[in-house]
Amino acid sequence: MFLWEQHCCLPLRHTARVAELARYPLGSYLSVNVGYSAQSKDDSLALLHRFRDDAAADPRFRLVDRAGRIGAPEVISLAFDLEDSGPLDGDLDNVELFYDLGVRSLLPTYNHVNAAGCGCLDTEDTGLTGYGKDLVRKLNEVGMFADGSHCSRRTGLDIATHTAVPMIYSHSNFAALWEHPRNITDEQARACAATGGVIGVNGVGIFLGRNEPAARAERVAAIADHISYGVDLVGIDHIGIGSDFSFDGQEFNDEIRDNPAAFSESYTKWGPLQWTPPEDLLGESDVPGLDELLAARGFHAHRARGDLRRQLRQGRAPRLA
Repeated sequence: MFLWEQHCCLPLRHTARVAELARYPLGSYLSVNVGYSAQSKDDSLALLHRFRDDAAADPRFRLVDRAGRIGAPEVISLAFDLEDSGPLDGDLDNVELFYDLGVRSLLPTYNHVNAAGCGCLDTEDTGLTGYGKDLVRKLNEVGMFADGSHCSRRTGLDIATHTAVPMIYSHSNFAALWEHPRNITDEQARACAATGGVIGVNGVGIFLGRNEPAARAERVAAIADHISYGVDLVGIDHIGIGSDFSFDGQEFNDEIRDNPAAFSESYTKWGPLQWTPPEDLLGESDVPGLDELLAARGFHAHRARGDLRRQLRQGRAPRLA
């Protein structure tokens, strides 16, 4: 079994254990978050160095490298992502610093407006700022994905307009199936696909409309629904997985409770967030996995995984590594 996981989350603290990621199968590619709007440059760099040291000492993992190598079937390839431009500390030269440490995608904004643009929870949506457009150009130059997840709709569309290479929505679902400020419109999805980019469907209950704690099977079925919808909308080459699984789920729910200004009532009104773990996605637990559910919808699992490998290993990224 193979997964190209565009976004998942370890706890953003020095006691987090990279070994937890071995819940994903060998041969997978994982992008792990190392910061969002709450982190400074120093915070994210400290996390990166800790995660990299742990991964280098564990033979199950291989860090992506600048030459473009992403591992082999017998290891888990590990890259990193930033969910806000705040950890750049306003200096675009830091994009290359983070790239050299394995960061391969970056969101200009996380939920709320910042120097780069607007977030998905802002009531006024003016899109990318001048700095944000410069940021997209710098990401293109260095070889890092510009990511529209958590951004406002106008900001996401502006990324598609100003990028010269594929953009992504690393962990975003479709508003046409479930209306939530974090989910993207068909217009956003088509604009992303027109750049050659990929939309990673996530498994978070509040973004699927299946947030009850016992609704594990329903969450996986809803992921399959979003994948099917996306394939019909933009084609299989432009749909992937970005489960947004949080290994620190209770801590993140505590943070949402303690910092309501960072989120909104419309974001969290369905109660504490529920996630879809890799075992449920893979059919290794007591609920049907994605392969089984997608096969029932007419997908051939081997072909889908083959398409995904080709799409992401052979040029669907500016400089994939």
